[in-house]
Amino acid sequence: MPATPSPDGPYDTTSLRAAAVRRLLRLRDTERLTHHDVRTVADAFIVHRRTVRRWMDNAGAHNGTYTPQGRRHFTLTPAMHEALAQWHGNVASAYLALVTHGHLGTPPRASQATFYRAVNRELSPGQRAALKNGEAGRRRHDVHALRPHGNRNDVWETDHVEASVFVNVDGHRSKPWITWFVDHATAVICGLAITPHQPSQDAILAAARDAILCTDHHRPFGGIPRKVRVDRGRDFLGRCVAEAFQKFGTELIVLPPYSPHLKGTVEAINGAAKHMLFKGMPGYAHTPRSRRGQPLWALDELLDYETFVTVVLDWVDWWNNDHTIARLYRRTPAQAWHADLTPIDTLDPGDLHTYTLNDAGPPLKITSKGVRWNSAYYVGEWMHGHGSAGEMVRLRHEPHHYHRVELYDADTLTYRGPAFRSDEMSPRQARALRNARRREADRYAAKARRARKNAKPRYAATSVAATPEPLNRLTASQAAAQLRQLQTPEADLHTEARPDLLNRPTPSSTRWTKPLSGPKPQDTE
Repeated sequence: MPATPSPDGPYDTTSLRAAAVRRLLRLRDTERLTHHDVRTVADAFIVHRRTVRRWMDNAGAHNGTYTPQGRRHFTLTPAMHEALAQWHGNVASAYLALVTHGHLGTPPRASQATFYRAVNRELSPGQRAALKNGEAGRRRHDVHALRPHGNRNDVWETDHVEASVFVNVDGHRSKPWITWFVDHATAVICGLAITPHQPSQDAILAAARDAILCTDHHRPFGGIPRKVRVDRGRDFLGRCVAEAFQKFGTELIVLPPYSPHLKGTVEAINGAAKHMLFKGMPGYAHTPRSRRGQPLWALDELLDYETFVTVVLDWVDWWNNDHTIARLYRRTPAQAWHADLTPIDTLDPGDLHTYTLNDAGPPLKITSKGVRWNSAYYVGEWMHGHGSAGEMVRLRHEPHHYHRVELYDADTLTYRGPAFRSDEMSPRQARALRNARRREADRYAAKARRARKNAKPRYAATSVAATPEPLNRLTASQAAAQLRQLQTPEADLHTEARPDLLNRPTPSSTRWTKPLSGPKPQDTE
């Protein structure tokens, strides 16, 4: 690493020397220059007066501008830059390639140490990182200005983060995902939603509902924001999310790709959760593995999903109420929130049903069996005893949530109440269906693995330059057999055929006869 410069210098005084030389030249042009003036400048720069005379001569040779020549350095040529790009920033390999191809002369006019110094002098740390790690490496050396803090609920930021922890979800290892909304001005986590799998629009809407509401079990932080910053994730760009925030009067700001610094508050909370929460939990995904490559956490040692959610909610309360942040002048997010007197716009909890649900389409009729939608009937307790059969309602639901729907009057859009699927399968049936789907997926995954293994060619190892020699070569008969099997999928069709669906035609006349298969008999006398 380069040595840290001393606070007392040396400093680059080129501009000061140029100004002093210009003044001396003006004095000389007006015939007022004295030896005392030259000696004064020499004492100021701690040099001999003859050095100052040489500075004046240099300025006279360059139209009155002092232009120091400086030391001559070895510089990189375009061929050397191409070699560095070809070897992805590996200076030693690039130097060896340049010497081999004679680009540095014979003998080389620069040593490897000189080449290293030239690279460090002419390429910035960001440019060297870009050669090694591409655009992602260069962005780590970028400098970004801080955004103005503003007031609470001016701007929210939202994002998904995958927990670095394995959790026991119904007897299987899984990494939950967290979706949260964070206020930029105060770093308060206004709301969140946790899913045991990769989230979608339903998690975003659930987190938004938790962030907007400020009553009951919700935190005292929230309201309707003026703007929300989101990345270019497909679920954040969905129609349902956009319509929900637009009906609030909230502007949805879609950030350009590869720009996490534009929502630095939520990114900072993502990093804090990974380092301050997940690392201390059982099942941490980045724990060193055993010698056989197996994780050290057994399934019975992992947290169950409900316990994991409780731990995360406790950590969010700690972040909001007990954790101090430097940019908030060592205050907690809750203190910064309550110190801001900006009015908060809130909504009634019942109104959120209208804005954060998907519309199922045209109005539906309530029959004696309930409301039929998506090949199922939905019934609510409020339908009984009120003569609801025959009414027209509009159905709305959360994305991917089909066990419960919300019904509204078709004309006035007045909220009528929830409805639940009447023929919901039992837990035993759900478990059997999951197991059957898992077995089917495993069967096809095994077939895909075998196909990839058979399709991948294998070659013999060599220690000299030679043409690759394939190892998995078949005989002509084996190749023909496999080709017939791949071209005619009768084997799989026979296993999936259903004899009960075969429609065999029956003869419509008794006069039909079956032709003889052998040769026609000859007449004998």
